[in-house]
Amino acid sequence: MKKKALALAAIACSAAMLLSACGASGSSSSSSSNGGNVISVFDTEPQNPLIPGNTNETGGGIVLRALFSQLVRFDVKGNPVMDQAQSITPDANGTQYTIKLKPGLKFSDGTPIEAQSYTKAWSYIANAKNAQKCSSFFKTIKGYDDLQAKTLNGDEQLSGLKVVDENTFTVDLNSPDSTFPIKVGYSAFAPLPESFYKDVKAFGNNPVGNGPYKMSSWNHNQDIKVVKNPHYTGKDKPKNDGVDFKIYTKVSAAYADVQAGNLDVINTVPQEDTKTFQKESSLQAFNEPGSSIQQFTIPSDLPHYQVGTEEGTLRRQAISMAIDRQSIVKKVLNGVGAPAKDFTAPVIPGYSDHIKGNENLSYNPKKAKELWAKANAISKDTDQLTLAYNSDGDAKPVFDAVVNSINNALGSKVAATNPMPTFQQFRDAITDRKIKGGFRSGWMPDYPSAENFLAQNFASSAANGNGSNDGDYKNPKFDALLQQAYAAKSTDEANQLYQQAQEVLLNDLPAIPLYYMANDGVAAKGVKGFQIDWQTYPTFVQMHK
Repeated sequence: MKKKALALAAIACSAAMLLSACGASGSSSSSSSNGGNVISVFDTEPQNPLIPGNTNETGGGIVLRALFSQLVRFDVKGNPVMDQAQSITPDANGTQYTIKLKPGLKFSDGTPIEAQSYTKAWSYIANAKNAQKCSSFFKTIKGYDDLQAKTLNGDEQLSGLKVVDENTFTVDLNSPDSTFPIKVGYSAFAPLPESFYKDVKAFGNNPVGNGPYKMSSWNHNQDIKVVKNPHYTGKDKPKNDGVDFKIYTKVSAAYADVQAGNLDVINTVPQEDTKTFQKESSLQAFNEPGSSIQQFTIPSDLPHYQVGTEEGTLRRQAISMAIDRQSIVKKVLNGVGAPAKDFTAPVIPGYSDHIKGNENLSYNPKKAKELWAKANAISKDTDQLTLAYNSDGDAKPVFDAVVNSINNALGSKVAATNPMPTFQQFRDAITDRKIKGGFRSGWMPDYPSAENFLAQNFASSAANGNGSNDGDYKNPKFDALLQQAYAAKSTDEANQLYQQAQEVLLNDLPAIPLYYMANDGVAAKGVKGFQIDWQTYPTFVQMHK
């Protein structure tokens, strides 16, 4: 998820995090004014209406987490647990899964959840006519390619989905997909009620879900309120009466509101407060290794940086080697984070800091100059590489440091920052492919697998608006290694193939990894049950006063 985590952050996302792009309006009222046992939580204005298949950033993702449940859920450490599913059973070849739902499930409006609630929703998202941002998550299901045709009505169904009875359906895959049983824990795989198809636009502003909470109100750019869902029968039953997601445009304002008692929880810490937040006696602090990565993407067709060309490869590697990540983490982030060594995160299964090619992520100004000179010998580039980010988050200090490091190594006019006013404008410009330079990106995982970081951000099937491959990177060798990993007979075998796929990325550098974000945040002293989970979300169902 594109971590509006940056907007936070994507999750991240899955991300994506753009990772810390969020912020506060400063107009929030005291959490006590909500009445009852309501928890107020930091958020940013969602980029789009609240539709599971069209949300890939954390501003909307955190709300969907409250409103929707999937076949499986993840505990605070990222372990999968059956939720709406009673069982998910593969055949001997791993190409067909039989899914049985728990009986008696209902949406928040009281209508029943049946097998068709899933198959119809998944087909809608996969169908190119409907232009859903999470479409590529369904690419391994049979019939996906047929739903990418230009002449569709939008209601065509995935041929690989078959309803057996009201509580059972089967999923036929194009090839084995070892991540499928956990992939279905992502919000894009949530069921949808029939009311969704009658008025998609209206639904997005007042969604009917099946999660621990139900929608109460959405005052755009102010707050999104949810209350307990009386029809929810899962194990994530809230210990509070509801959650008020307060919309901020500045992280610093949200942090100040927690300090002042006007906000209960924020799941990110302003960079200027990273030195002191764990010492604040008036706050509960949380700081653990995180699962999100911060990076910046360079479009694959950017002149002088084209992927697959000798000049483009030289320039990308030179730019990466010119960045002093260790210094940025130490001096800008005050040690809250860690320099990136790959394209995933240390807490994700299969992570390794010894993948061939990761020397391209190490600070080496001498080698960077050599590569840059070789690139200039091929074709002289007199334009600056601009790096865009949203000004309403905490990105400025990091990107100022990145640009300074690049220019100190390669020359004073090589790079420049390109701040954009709001996260919404920033993400829309990325979606519309209007940014003519590099841009801040990142990823908060949707499920605990290297595949989520790699396939969703860099697979060809996720390019051109079909997913989160915003740089439109395409490499057949990389895609082939992902396919081999899907067919792997064990997790260890799959992880080895994911590492080989990362060798391709570390050479091509479709994005430049910067650092792994910490899971950090604070809560007011009176809030009980405060934690931040493996995805950087606060565990709001557990929190109460």
